[in-house]
Amino acid sequence: MKTLFTADAISKGGRSGTIEAPDRLLNVTLGNPLEKGTEKDGPNPELLFAGAYSACYHGALINAAKKIGTPVKDSTVRALVSLIEDDQGGYRLGVDLHAKLPGIDRTQAQLIMDEAHKTCPYSKALRGDASVKLVVD
Repeated sequence: MKTLFTADAISKGGRSGTIEAPDRLLNVTLGNPLEKGTEKDGPNPELLFAGAYSACYHGALINAAKKIGTPVKDSTVRALVSLIEDDQGGYRLGVDLHAKLPGIDRTQAQLIMDEAHKTCPYSKALRGDASVKLVVD
């Protein structure tokens, strides 16, 4: 395996705090829909994840369509990311991915989406195929 690049972001204040990249390309005050009065301060982590996942999956979808021989044009991908409380008092994410592939029939569109889901790194991560290292600094 070869690392292509590494993104770097620092969080302060948790879900009601900020996220900043050392290079300042990202500098966001978060909003927290679970905390009255802060929900409109900015995007929440799930919204940021939805944007990132939709973009990543859309790239994988375009590549899958080319590989299959059915290139897509003017396609869109919408990601709905839900924060879900589980029965053990923890949390997990639920994701619905919606793709619009104009001019492609439903069966072919589903095939393209399934292929994209196999290669998208965000999809793989949600299947437990992510390397996570915990480091105390």
